[in-house]
Amino acid sequence: MKVVVISAGLSVPSSTRLLADRLAAATVRETSSADVQVVELRDLAVEIAHNFTNGFPGRALASAFDAVSAADGLIVVTPVFSASYSGLFKSFFDVLSVSDKDALAGKPVLVAATGGSARHSLVLEHALRPLFAHLRAVVVPTGVYAASEDWGAEGLASRIDRAAGELAGLMGGVRRGDGEAAGESGAVPAAVRSSGADGGFEVVPFEQQLAALRA
Repeated sequence: MKVVVISAGLSVPSSTRLLADRLAAATVRETSSADVQVVELRDLAVEIAHNFTNGFPGRALASAFDAVSAADGLIVVTPVFSASYSGLFKSFFDVLSVSDKDALAGKPVLVAATGGSARHSLVLEHALRPLFAHLRAVVVPTGVYAASEDWGAEGLASRIDRAAGELAGLMGGVRRGDGEAAGESGAVPAAVRSSGADGGFEVVPFEQQLAALRA
């Protein structure tokens, strides 16, 4: 399985990258064979800005897009700025969604953030989780926030391990689902199992569904 880590840390060394590395290492332990690729958004900042103005990704940015699209799971980590994710972090996913609106659809994502104070820990719930829900990703139940006082303290390591275990479980489920969809029984949920005359899925227009409700 392939895991892509998106790190939006700006400094060197970076607590954001440190948290990203620990989450990646824990995920590798849980999967036993995951291949990890790290994308440092700091190195792509200029190409991201150019993508906004000319509509085309540069070579390094296009490579990052390809890595995200091909990943079985993502680990995304941002520093907290003004009680939300960083502008660089949001800009990357903005241009990614313009390039391929389905890039994250159904993809397991572990969200994490770093900040100077524990008061910003809800950034995971009010900013990161809604963003990736909008992009139709599958966000793991446990997010990881690391404040300055969390490093070396009790609790952070267990949260990292729990989140990594959940990501590994979701990635394994996606892989099994892909295999079943190729021909094994039970792959298609009952809610979408109806098929058309050509054997494919039947698309029911929204207006028809509304008419059925009124009836």
